[in-house]
Amino acid sequence: MDFQAIEGAAEARILDFRTAEFRLSLRDAAGVPVPRARVTVSLLRHDFRLGANGFLIRAGGGGNARPPADAPLLVEYERVFAGLLNSATLPFYWGGYEPATGQEGTDRLRQMAAWCLAHGVKPKGHPLAWHEVYPTWAGTLKDEDVLRRLRERVGRIVSQFRGSLDAWDVFNETTVAARFDNAVGRWVKARGPADCVAEMLRLAREANPEAELLYNDFNVSPAMEELVDELRRRGAPFDAIGIQSHMHKGAWSAEKLWTTCETYARFGLPLHFTELTLLSGRLKAADDDDWHRRHTDWVTTPEGEARQLEEGRRFYTLLFSHPAVDAVTWWDFSDREAWQGAPAGLLRKDMSPKPLADWLRRAFHEKWTTRSVARADNDGVVTFRGFYGTYAVRVETDSGLCLVGTCRLPRRQATVADITVA
Repeated sequence: MDFQAIEGAAEARILDFRTAEFRLSLRDAAGVPVPRARVTVSLLRHDFRLGANGFLIRAGGGGNARPPADAPLLVEYERVFAGLLNSATLPFYWGGYEPATGQEGTDRLRQMAAWCLAHGVKPKGHPLAWHEVYPTWAGTLKDEDVLRRLRERVGRIVSQFRGSLDAWDVFNETTVAARFDNAVGRWVKARGPADCVAEMLRLAREANPEAELLYNDFNVSPAMEELVDELRRRGAPFDAIGIQSHMHKGAWSAEKLWTTCETYARFGLPLHFTELTLLSGRLKAADDDDWHRRHTDWVTTPEGEARQLEEGRRFYTLLFSHPAVDAVTWWDFSDREAWQGAPAGLLRKDMSPKPLADWLRRAFHEKWTTRSVARADNDGVVTFRGFYGTYAVRVETDSGLCLVGTCRLPRRQATVADITVA
């Protein structure tokens, strides 16, 4: 496979797979066509999900009250987030969400989800089930009691947030769960990943039949391929495949990135790159496999930011050009409180944007965008080519009537919209 040619053809693929010829049909309240109107359409938000983990939205990283000294930084975090991105991953880690039995962070997460919806950002919960971030209080319980509470947790949370948060990473990383000596790890080891994942997916689907459900894993290996294949064979109810790509030790090659997309695209489900990390400072040593220690001396550097920019724009361009990829979520949005203390953010600790953040703004809001002005024909129909997404529509008639509204033209659905001018 000629990967150089694949990279070179990315822009052409973006036009092929991310844009379409759209048809707007203008009608008045009685259904009569509105001919010859001047129509302006402007893309507001891509259908493609450009996101990050939003752990500092509203209540801050740990759910504590926002310290006064930090308030200006966190306000800036939210301002830049809403201006750049259209999706956010919110934290539902069991040990953090329920630090004491029965004491859940429901109110804090409701505030975070409400902020997202108010700012045109689609929220996703992460994760409902995982063998890590395990609640300390669960260590005193029998395994069957922990698993009963886990099953109740999945149904309860998905049901509670239905309508305000309708996308979930349901289960994380079961291909390696058997290595962990806790109730979840022992359950996966005894039952097998497919049984456990399928059960959690069913519980989530029962709690919200309209929810978007993902299985999420970093282990892009034959083990994950076999698991996804088995879940598909069983008819397990999941809607997308979540692929993690934390590259603290160095960026994947274009070959690995494209091959991974092709490998998982064959299952016929959308791909979400759920946890994308490229550092802007020193890299982890090749033999450093401690993913839990937090560093206090890991800083962003000009050289690292230049590397992050080069690698990041290659990744985003290739992923945006692949027809199976529907979402990319960056991890972390800011260096402030980033996982392991790594310089992983699109923003620095002072919330100033790194070069990659500036490139993303130019790419998705200035380059890969649509603004079209055209006249409707005598049948009240106007056509234009644009990116899939949500549009602002302005209709001006010769009589002086003006309508300003919005319409959504999503990928994999109809490219025709009816606009009522009244």
